[in-house]
Amino acid sequence: MNDTVSMNSAVTDYVLGKRILVTGCCGTIGSQLLEKLARGGLAGGLAGGLAGGLSPEVVCGLDINESGLFLMTQEYREVKGVSFVLGDVRDRDRLGRVMRGIDIVFHTAAYKHVELCERSPMDAVMTNVLGVQNVIAAAQEAGVATVILTSSDKAVNPTNVMGACKLLGEKLFTAAAADAPIQRTGRAGHGDPARKTVFASVRFGNVLGSRGSVLPLFIAQVFKGGPVTITDPDMTRFVMTPQEAASLVLKAASLADGGEVFVTKMLTVRVGDLADAVIEEMAPVFGKKPEDIEKKIIGPKAGEKLYEELMSGEEVRRAFDIDDYFFVILPAFADLYAGGGAKKYAALRRVQRPYVSNAQGVMDKEALRLYLRDKNLLQGV
Repeated sequence: MNDTVSMNSAVTDYVLGKRILVTGCCGTIGSQLLEKLARGGLAGGLAGGLAGGLSPEVVCGLDINESGLFLMTQEYREVKGVSFVLGDVRDRDRLGRVMRGIDIVFHTAAYKHVELCERSPMDAVMTNVLGVQNVIAAAQEAGVATVILTSSDKAVNPTNVMGACKLLGEKLFTAAAADAPIQRTGRAGHGDPARKTVFASVRFGNVLGSRGSVLPLFIAQVFKGGPVTITDPDMTRFVMTPQEAASLVLKAASLADGGEVFVTKMLTVRVGDLADAVIEEMAPVFGKKPEDIEKKIIGPKAGEKLYEELMSGEEVRRAFDIDDYFFVILPAFADLYAGGGAKKYAALRRVQRPYVSNAQGVMDKEALRLYLRDKNLLQGV
């Protein structure tokens, strides 16, 4: 899977004229989604751009990060139809007010740092579980057409609080798809007012360059002259760029029928190779010799897996291969769903094995160096 995500006319038609809310708009994925929606996909993830660009009627960003929101307000001050609101997904009433008249919600707001969630588990539950339920309830009440949750590989066989919260968030979305009431509102050209709200999730792995990810850490360590700390050089990870992630979330929204978990197909790297590639690329930039940068093995963190899982063995039984970009996992309790998802995907090839990083071919070091360069992942992190 590469950064040039082919978007067909269905995506353009899906977004055209819609009123869209992005929660967590100051985060890595939320900000990329807002960029694509507000500026016609100019952030680099759409193949050659779209004919006429993406043209929603309104894009609203919601976040609890006051400073980040202020900066985004300045950045988009001259962009018509873009607005920002300060709000917390823990506040059910606030979400209800913001969602009035909204057609599509992309829910990206979440606590994502594993160790911090482990130290403050109830805060993680309040945001990543109860916050998800607040989004669901507010969307149902407002008659929103589609709601998409961004999830994580850590939801698969979770070993920590953050992963368990993400898994429960997915389950809440899937359950909401079975229990979604008929929309009570609707505007011409904005979906069928008699259709149930569509709830679906998109699950992906590491987003390179996002805040708190290993790539900016490696770069900062090279800048200081080392050492570059590596948990385990043979550890494998799924990776993609922020632009890829945002493009695939948009694409999944246009495909969703209700209750699905879309699993993105991703490139795979060894952590040791990634560290080597960063040292070789960035040491000369900082006036240092790559061979002078020490690498220090520190061992895996508590609860950290040596490989990543994007689809479990149990999920394989109800998973299908959609295209170059996605697998789709259907709900376990298929009889509860009237949306026809099973029939929609029945003709596709069934998945044969779990999707885990240590079973995939990894990028070699030279390919990885080119990838980091070509995707500008070493700039501005």
